[in-house]
Amino acid sequence: MMTRIRILIIDDERPARRRVCRLLEAEPDVEIVGECDNGLAAVEAIQTLRPDLIFLDVQMPGLDGFGVLAALDLDPLPQIVFVTAHDEFALRAFEVHALDYLLKPFDTDRFAKVMERARQQLHRNEPDGMETRMRKLLAEMQPPSQPLQRIFIQQNERAFFLPVEHLCRIEAAKNYINLVTITGETYLLRGTIEGILRRLDANKFVRINRSQIVNLDCIAELQPWFHGEYRVLLKDGTEAMWSRRYLDRSSDLFLKSF
Repeated sequence: MMTRIRILIIDDERPARRRVCRLLEAEPDVEIVGECDNGLAAVEAIQTLRPDLIFLDVQMPGLDGFGVLAALDLDPLPQIVFVTAHDEFALRAFEVHALDYLLKPFDTDRFAKVMERARQQLHRNEPDGMETRMRKLLAEMQPPSQPLQRIFIQQNERAFFLPVEHLCRIEAAKNYINLVTITGETYLLRGTIEGILRRLDANKFVRINRSQIVNLDCIAELQPWFHGEYRVLLKDGTEAMWSRRYLDRSSDLFLKSF
């Protein structure tokens, strides 16, 4: 029995999604598991559906294609074909990191070549280094900027700027993030944990697990736990777990000698 390649199509333009769907009709071993017209929906769909291959539009309003990848908490990543229009810098980056892409408008021959390459990668038994190449791409495409200093909050008829140093922790809530201040106020904003983490000062804020970011100054104590993890006690009495996966990403914080 033929193993089907499960495909997710992500593009904010409906005609572009329809074209990919029509071209996939000529492929005998594929199954389209979904379509997304924005980045936030794409992150949720990828996490839920676990497709084998995604066609990802780079230029989308709000959370763009690179933001979608940065927000993913998935191992292994699906095979990714970037879809872009007249972005020479992006094309050079894709080629350097050996990542496949389609330049709009693309023809059937180019699409067939991309599909064949993706098929070969998926049928290999050994890993192809997709996650490593993707992280290098994200680092290149999103050069460092000044950390976020304040967050605009609009609640009912009230609007104000919240200084980020007043935050104690940030928690994921599906397509939203819940901001909890040092004094206990909470504010719900649309966005993702990974999206806001990229804008925070890495010397002050750290992601400790899949759904939480904490202000390092708000940590009262770390208690060693099972499998090299830590139980985190915050100054507001909240407890959380610092998982091994995210400890590895923050290894510089645990240097014991200099």
